[in-house]
Amino acid sequence: MNKDIKEILYDEKQVEARVKEMGARLAELYRPAVERGECIVLLCVLRGAAIFMADLARTIDLPLEMDYMAVSSYGNAATSSGVISIKKDLSSDIAGKHVIIAEDILDSGLTLQFLLENLQERNPASLTVVTLLRKEVAGQADIDCFDIGFTCPDEFIVGYGLDYAENYRNLPYIGILKPEVYS
Repeated sequence: MNKDIKEILYDEKQVEARVKEMGARLAELYRPAVERGECIVLLCVLRGAAIFMADLARTIDLPLEMDYMAVSSYGNAATSSGVISIKKDLSSDIAGKHVIIAEDILDSGLTLQFLLENLQERNPASLTVVTLLRKEVAGQADIDCFDIGFTCPDEFIVGYGLDYAENYRNLPYIGILKPEVYS
């Protein structure tokens, strides 16, 4: 797989260190809520954020629930289709709970914007977004993120959960896929 990678943006150690920092910040933010007996739900946007959320959850030193949603606008294409659909919904009710959305990559922001609107209708106590990556793209939806792991160029990014046609998720680093692989 390494032959398909144009450049490694963030190596395994950089990713691990940044995820630990993000988890510590979330623990600090939500510790008062947990001390009041309030519930925290860490929500993974499948599939890309699964590895990120698993590592992030282990760094948050608080009791929390974990739940999963699959929301798609890509399919197996290299660019978004623009049609957003929920492929897998939450398993539990989030009303009155503090929901932390663990997102893999904020690209156009349209899928995350759709998700935030959908979840807000379910009456959570709060909604917080953390994203592993935020692409530097023009016209990105205005999404307020509590924490951003890294910013990245407007290139095709893979590794650490991010894929192209379901491949490359298992790379331990974040890299840029060579254009000839997906063109």
